Amino acid sequence: MPSSHAVLPPVKRVVLAYSGGLDTSIIIPWLRENYGCEVIAMIGDVGQGDDYAAVRRKALRSGASKAYVEDLRKEFITGYLWKAVQAEAVYEGKYLLGTSLARPVLAKRQVEVALASHADALAHGCTGKGNDQVRFELAYQALAPHLRVIAPWREWSIKSREDALDYAHRHHVPVAATKKDLYSRDQNLWHLSHEGGPLETKLGEPPEDAWKLTRPPHRAPAREATVAIDLEAGIPVAVNGRKLSPSRLLETLNLLASQHGVGRTDLVENRLVGIKSHGAYETPAGTLIYAAHHELEALCLDRETFHYKQHVSLRYAELVYYGQWFTPLREALDAFVAATQHHVTGRVTLGLYRGNVRILDRRSPYSLYDTSIGSFVMNSDYNQKDAEGFIRILGLPLRLAAAKQAANNGRGNRRSAG
Repeated sequence: MPSSHAVLPPVKRVVLAYSGGLDTSIIIPWLRENYGCEVIAMIGDVGQGDDYAAVRRKALRSGASKAYVEDLRKEFITGYLWKAVQAEAVYEGKYLLGTSLARPVLAKRQVEVALASHADALAHGCTGKGNDQVRFELAYQALAPHLRVIAPWREWSIKSREDALDYAHRHHVPVAATKKDLYSRDQNLWHLSHEGGPLETKLGEPPEDAWKLTRPPHRAPAREATVAIDLEAGIPVAVNGRKLSPSRLLETLNLLASQHGVGRTDLVENRLVGIKSHGAYETPAGTLIYAAHHELEALCLDRETFHYKQHVSLRYAELVYYGQWFTPLREALDAFVAATQHHVTGRVTLGLYRGNVRILDRRSPYSLYDTSIGSFVMNSDYNQKDAEGFIRILGLPLRLAAAKQAANNGRGNRRSAG
């Protein structure tokens, strides 16, 4: 029987999920120094807006033998973001899951590069305190369980971003972060997140320098802007009547919402590992899309489906946040959600004013709202007398309980009198 402490075979080739940020920048020389292995960098484009040619050059200069830039934007939107929108997945009532949804698409492509490159290990730059380590590694286990996983933050002696900066300087690795700007940021087509730095000790409103995408609401235009969003089967397809590609649609709504200070979220959240963290999230387009989608569902879904789907939305958000994308349950929930979206089609018009969003109009050819019975005007479409029997049936358990309570009270009074 092999020992649980058996020596693992040496790592010859590892594929690193590389962003060019502080953590992954120092991981390339660290892997070569500590494992003596070849390092291949996989750079996934999910809309960070980076200069990917420069990121690729940086990876190679840092010691990577190869660096691949993979355009994952379309797959990210259509295969992940739109599914979350249809599900109305929101974690803890506020977080629209921008980072959480990007991790499985990045991990999936990283595994594909590793298999094509005949690598024997995968590596990531996630810390041992965060959620992302779980998201990456659960994806690895689902897609390539035979590959070894290296998580430097769980191995090295580096304990802080300051330590990481010192390591980078010693190894001549250029990084954008400084000891004066210690925010940890993650950006993609859907959002921009901010963690660390002052947010770790300040639980009030985030400092204004934390925000990067959205205008301060008090400096937004003093005139309300309107925007109409068309959805088909729960998926946004047009802005102000103009059909747009998924990427262009997000870019258009991100710009508009950002100008009006819409999309900021200040959240103390429960991480999967059991730690509470304070983060600031900017999701301008997502805020508008979720508002429009919710209004169409309220208009087009029957009560029982609408209410039950709220339970599914909560569970779906947890699965995404917990890194359980590649699971049978998520796929099964997708099937349920897809069935609910057949008639979630129509147009919602929103008003944007200094950080706020309000509903101006909602229309759908599948609307279940019927003015003939929804108004206070009494007519033949609704017989009020029917309500009497309905209420009697609903009240049956209440009447039985009241009668039983009265009988018990009567017996108690008689005993007291005797």
